[in-house]
Amino acid sequence: MHNTGFICATCGLQYPRSDTPPEHCDICEDERQFVPVEGQRWTTPTQLTASHTNTFRHMAPGLMAIGTTPSFAIGQRAFLLRTPAGNVLWDCLTLLDEATIEIIEGLGGLDAIVLSHPHFFTTMAEWARAFDCPVHVHAADREWVSVPDARIEFWEGASREILPGVTVHSLGGHFPGASVLHWAEHGVLLTGDTLMVTPDRMASFMWSYPNNVPLDAGTVAGIARRLEPLAFDSAYSAFWGREILVDAKRVIEESAQRHCRALGRGVSSSDAAEFGR
Repeated sequence: MHNTGFICATCGLQYPRSDTPPEHCDICEDERQFVPVEGQRWTTPTQLTASHTNTFRHMAPGLMAIGTTPSFAIGQRAFLLRTPAGNVLWDCLTLLDEATIEIIEGLGGLDAIVLSHPHFFTTMAEWARAFDCPVHVHAADREWVSVPDARIEFWEGASREILPGVTVHSLGGHFPGASVLHWAEHGVLLTGDTLMVTPDRMASFMWSYPNNVPLDAGTVAGIARRLEPLAFDSAYSAFWGREILVDAKRVIEESAQRHCRALGRGVSSSDAAEFGR
């Protein structure tokens, strides 16, 4: 990796090159994340490469998931979309080793990288440099970028087409710019943890996942409303085994209603109108 800056071992975010670790990790000290009871821990790209590797798994036609083994930091997976118009990486992993670069280059390289939210920014500047492609970050989350790079493009508004048929949509909630990626041709929604697939194959909507702080009902109703125009049958969230492979659009709509009921806001006629807008 080109940047030898220290990496937070709890969240995986890389900081600019320095001789000593930072005193604080901005991501971990935010209430959506946490600082371990034993204190902040740091690692380096060299140490991480020596102890971990990335694995690739076929998920669906044109869709591969990439994860780090053993699990590191938050433990999310990234997704590689291979489309007729080019390849897109959805979210980033902290580890970017030579094997990962060679495999992805062998599959056609990357035409764009898209980030769901700051918890998965990790080493995105390194990924952009390695594949010489733009990184799309919603402008509402600009303040969380730890390593600036000219390849980082801040987009605004509700959506942006990345490649033909591949569009990122900002839903908010977990972070102001928290987003999902819609692949229209295959009816796929990649959610990061803007919404999280749960063990019962429904979805949850949280402001903080590790600290169990839910989003309010009005915000969740707004997320459901913004998803309404999108056609998709499957949804893949940020962690292994957390996907809805059939009828995902209906399941997520019902999940939003369940969330609101659990917060004491029954699904009245006005709720139904809100969800159906």
